[in-house]
Amino acid sequence: MKDENASAPLLQVRGLVKHFPVKKNLLGRTTSFVSAVDGVDFDLRQGETLGVVGESGCGKSTTARLLLHLIEPTAGTIRFGGRTVGSVALPLKEFRRQVQMVFQDSYASLNPRLTVEESIVFGPMVHGIARHVAQARAHALLERVGLDPVRFAGRFTHELSGGQRQRVNIARALALQPRVLVLDEAVSALDKSVEAQVLNLLLDLKGEFGLTYLFISHDLEVVRFMADRVLVMYLGRVAELAPTEDLYTGSRHPYTSALLGSLLSMDPDRRTVAAPISGDPPNPIDPPAGCRFHTRCASAQAVCAKGAPGLAAHSREHWVACHMFDAGSGHGSAPAKAA
Repeated sequence: MKDENASAPLLQVRGLVKHFPVKKNLLGRTTSFVSAVDGVDFDLRQGETLGVVGESGCGKSTTARLLLHLIEPTAGTIRFGGRTVGSVALPLKEFRRQVQMVFQDSYASLNPRLTVEESIVFGPMVHGIARHVAQARAHALLERVGLDPVRFAGRFTHELSGGQRQRVNIARALALQPRVLVLDEAVSALDKSVEAQVLNLLLDLKGEFGLTYLFISHDLEVVRFMADRVLVMYLGRVAELAPTEDLYTGSRHPYTSALLGSLLSMDPDRRTVAAPISGDPPNPIDPPAGCRFHTRCASAQAVCAKGAPGLAAHSREHWVACHMFDAGSGHGSAPAKAA
């Protein structure tokens, strides 16, 4: 996945794995594992918004938490600015100052015992910033996200609406002056009118502060509006990665096509008469061999059950993990392997 003409990625993820042990007896003996994330590779470039989509349970949020080491990865490496996260060169504390996260549940992610101001100044003070400097920064950020600090700085979270709480979460994430924001379903719990306001706010903040976003969402239309590139996940693995418009107008992986086929249309000539995808995702405790989508794929052939496809380049910026686009894979639709 290396582009020789592109600058080095800001965040580089290779072979990221998280297997959660499943305990089924009174002795606590581990009998099997849930493959939540299973070998994820991607780059996040400076200044871009990378969207991450997929069905519930595909590993989107787990990937986000692994990036910040909120849960420890089973395997894999994460490099930020060319330095390995968690090493002597880049301790976790320094990394977390530069990469902050905004969670889906705006209420649960704020301490109900702290005022809005205290919630925002806490992080900078932990990192050694004087209280008066942190307070001044908090008030400036509250004003920037559309909350008058005179009215809101002394309030508690239960006194705020969902949209106001999420604005506080965004201000808190920006208080450490990070370079990257990981937005995990950050607008999915909001009313549509409030969602639009917060999305526009995020776009403005990105330009103003020179931010880079990892934007996780189940809403394909929102991702199309926000993202420069889109990464599609299925059952813990990357299925497709491409520039946004390339993916939405020319998807290659059957799973991506099925996801896009679920989008609603106002055009009566584009009515959906059959479900674009059938069945439920396989059990992550016992995922199918080979391509994990083959049990639901209309184009599956024998080779799909035998070996897992690697993420291969369909074009310079478009990557697909599908035997149909892997030259010489043995699938009837695959191109012939070059001599």
